[in-house]
Amino acid sequence: MAHEITGWSEAVSAYIVRNGTRETALQARLRDETLATGRSGMQIGPDQGQFLGFLVSLLGARRVLEIGTFTGYSALAMAQALPVDGRLDACDISREWTDIGRRYWTEAGVADRITLHLASALDTLAGFAPASFDLAFIDADKTNYDAYYEACLELVRPGGVIALDNMLWSGTVADMSDMQPDTVALRALNAKIQADDRVDMSLLPIGDGLTLVRRR
Repeated sequence: MAHEITGWSEAVSAYIVRNGTRETALQARLRDETLATGRSGMQIGPDQGQFLGFLVSLLGARRVLEIGTFTGYSALAMAQALPVDGRLDACDISREWTDIGRRYWTEAGVADRITLHLASALDTLAGFAPASFDLAFIDADKTNYDAYYEACLELVRPGGVIALDNMLWSGTVADMSDMQPDTVALRALNAKIQADDRVDMSLLPIGDGLTLVRRR
């Protein structure tokens, strides 16, 4: 989910998209189709898609886990960066939204790299072997973020990376008067990760705040 590019003016945000990303025409079409649904706030931006694809390449990732797929932009960006024998397991509960993504995955020639699991993510995660993923991306319901984080710590290999979206939540995590459940959950997880000696971490002002966690 991309609320906004945090901390930048509209002009600078547009500059980042124009000059800091290599968004494909197919990715741009998927963004446009998602925009037309009126729910585009649930989709990551092209800057985040660029960064996730870069992470896949940087890690030499072959197995990627995604929690929260929506219309498939992030899965598309990561799958396109995988080697031909790489695999991405995508977890979501909506056939309606993920059917949009499936069309674009097929057109991009990466549908065979993506396995979509339409079920409760926590149930799906329980079926994977420990330390079987190189990279996990969490972008789903915020009140379950802590549970997803703990599950992913078991599922990524030592040295593997977990990326968590929306960790600034449009800045509301810094407003201690905001006690909405999503805000409270994200604020608590930020504090937990910062103090977690199982991982190395960095909170980056990319999109709506992207935390990178490296399992030690």
